[in-house]
Amino acid sequence: METSTQPVSPLRHRMLEDMRMRKLSPKTRDAYIRAVSRFARYLGRSPDTATAEDLRRYQLHLVDAGTSPITLNATITGLKFLFDVTLGHGDVLAKMQSIRVPRKIPVVLNKQEVARLIACAGNLKHQTALALAYGTGLRANEVISLKVTDIDSQRMTLRVEQGKGGRDRYAMISPVLLERLRVWWRVARAQGKMLDGGWLFPGLNPINPLTARQLNRAIHEAATMAKIDKPVSMHTLRHSFATHLLEQKVDIRVIQVMLGHKKLETTALYTQVATEVLKEVISPLETLQPA
Repeated sequence: METSTQPVSPLRHRMLEDMRMRKLSPKTRDAYIRAVSRFARYLGRSPDTATAEDLRRYQLHLVDAGTSPITLNATITGLKFLFDVTLGHGDVLAKMQSIRVPRKIPVVLNKQEVARLIACAGNLKHQTALALAYGTGLRANEVISLKVTDIDSQRMTLRVEQGKGGRDRYAMISPVLLERLRVWWRVARAQGKMLDGGWLFPGLNPINPLTARQLNRAIHEAATMAKIDKPVSMHTLRHSFATHLLEQKVDIRVIQVMLGHKKLETTALYTQVATEVLKEVISPLETLQPA
């Protein structure tokens, strides 16, 4: 069921229509198609003939092959769409069980490490993009999707259109970040790299935006140059943004809105890594009276 030169099967065609009807993102559609395609290869016949026992054995096969919980759950979600929505036969999934994904404490940089990381980025565009990611808490895909017109210097806000979950929101712009953006805009315009109303961080061809892969490569190279031993990714800057705000006594519900989190419990994870907050807690041992 993956992209090929062969004719599209009626089953795949219907599934694609069902996904289009629900306006699922291209990334989600591709993930669902891959999940069904892999199951079809395992099964050796059309997936619409699968039984509950076939699906149970497939999950055992994935577990025995060392498939991660995240990938396993994503596979089940894709198959659930096929059987539940496209085929209207969701009962065959009764023997498939989603897996609990262990929640890990995120890696967080201290402020000195963030400063070194941004300074060590290879060029002004990458430095500005990393500074924006840290200064706003935006995800990598949200950063590269920004356009010049999304900046409102009067209200000191940044419009984030269709972030994760298809939700729009506003991010804050600090005076320091606004000045960085203005410097980048002037340099990029002088070099002919930024079009009117175009991408805030254009690629080699200004018609296209910088890609997430290019941005991730830039931050990895910057981390190496900055001699940061921790595993660093674009999401590390988002984690650091949230943690540092929490340490600055910003209300966790405000941080939730700024991050675009649907659930407060997701934001609450940062209370476990806000070390400056923990330092202010007085241990009950300190309050014991001598016996």
